[in-house]
Amino acid sequence: MEIIMKSPNSSNSSPSSGGVRGGSLLKLIQQGEHQTQDFKYCISDSRKIARSLVAFANTDGGRLLIGVKDNGKIAGVRSEEEYYMVEAAARIYSKPMIDFTTKQHFIDGKTVLEIMIEPSADKPHLAVDENGKWWAYFRKDDENRLANKVMLEVWKKQKSPDGVLINYSEGEKILLDYLGEHEKISVSKYARIAHITYKNAEQIIINFRVLNILKDCFGDNRIDYAINEAFDRNEWETKARV
Repeated sequence: MEIIMKSPNSSNSSPSSGGVRGGSLLKLIQQGEHQTQDFKYCISDSRKIARSLVAFANTDGGRLLIGVKDNGKIAGVRSEEEYYMVEAAARIYSKPMIDFTTKQHFIDGKTVLEIMIEPSADKPHLAVDENGKWWAYFRKDDENRLANKVMLEVWKKQKSPDGVLINYSEGEKILLDYLGEHEKISVSKYARIAHITYKNAEQIIINFRVLNILKDCFGDNRIDYAINEAFDRNEWETKARV
């Protein structure tokens, strides 16, 4: 087995001529597509691949198996061109650039390229679309989803050395009271019941997410917010009064 460590800042790089025979690949394919694994039959657009790289880097990391159809059938890659398109996706169509490692699998005369991405400490990573606009994505189950403003701001604040300053006022109490009796809440619902602006409601939820007081609840088309199971309100309020 031979693994190549890829850095977007490296030059004169290419996929290894070494690799690993197909036993481990078949085990991966049997898992299907999921939170940390995606199949790609072929690569025709580096921008689309950038979305997957960005989504993995922004979430739990993961792997792309290039040369595998959605149904798990092995088609194989055509040439080294797929590798260079992945490199372009990581270096040109993603920002910040994304590091990845590669592995080649050989089976039945076909080659499958495995691209591995670690979860990033430098998120949010963005991918550019065909109109030149940059978007952040995250991974949910077997889908790459567009990140909302709350998620983007949480990522930014999580890597900031400044911390989060909370003014524990009536608005924050209303949010915790509501979530003590209900499973989840949206930003717009919170703004309505607290009689505050959408922007203020959004900022409070962002701060509570950074502090792990709240967690994301993913629906089909939106993200709601719920109390994190590990949060102890009585203990937190005692500290907040000090």
